[in-house]
Amino acid sequence: MGVAGCGKSSLGQALAEALGWVYIEGDAHHAPASIAKMRAGIALTDADRSGWLDTLGAELVRHPQGVVLACSALKRAYRERLRAARPGLGFVFLEITRELSLQRVAERAADHLFPVSLVDSQFAALESPVDEVGVLSVDAALSRGEQLNQALAWAKGEGA
Repeated sequence: MGVAGCGKSSLGQALAEALGWVYIEGDAHHAPASIAKMRAGIALTDADRSGWLDTLGAELVRHPQGVVLACSALKRAYRERLRAARPGLGFVFLEITRELSLQRVAERAADHLFPVSLVDSQFAALESPVDEVGVLSVDAALSRGEQLNQALAWAKGEGA
């Protein structure tokens, strides 16, 4: 979880593959109206995200054998809704600076629905999960391999 450009999809795919779990791309489950809003540079509201969170919660339930979900989960209330669907759910929080987020989002602009103009809205909405139980904080500036090693050790209960 984390703001745009932090590497949720890349780390999520690598983690799911390493664990032999199902990977779910949260962005693929946004309503068409929400995708249109984001493409138009309009930040999503809690109401826009409500159905999306319900869908993601249902996806978590559908895969009891193990699942990695890449989604922003910016607010504690969003994370609590996902935890309610899947008790014991853990979150890997990819912490990123505004500058690095802007750079990464700009670099992928041609291939992604999320425009650079919305990065600041993500940071404004972010409620850091650092003090929450079941959260591993990982520096988004680390190499993918270092991130994966930290996340795997944590997921396997070997510490953070």
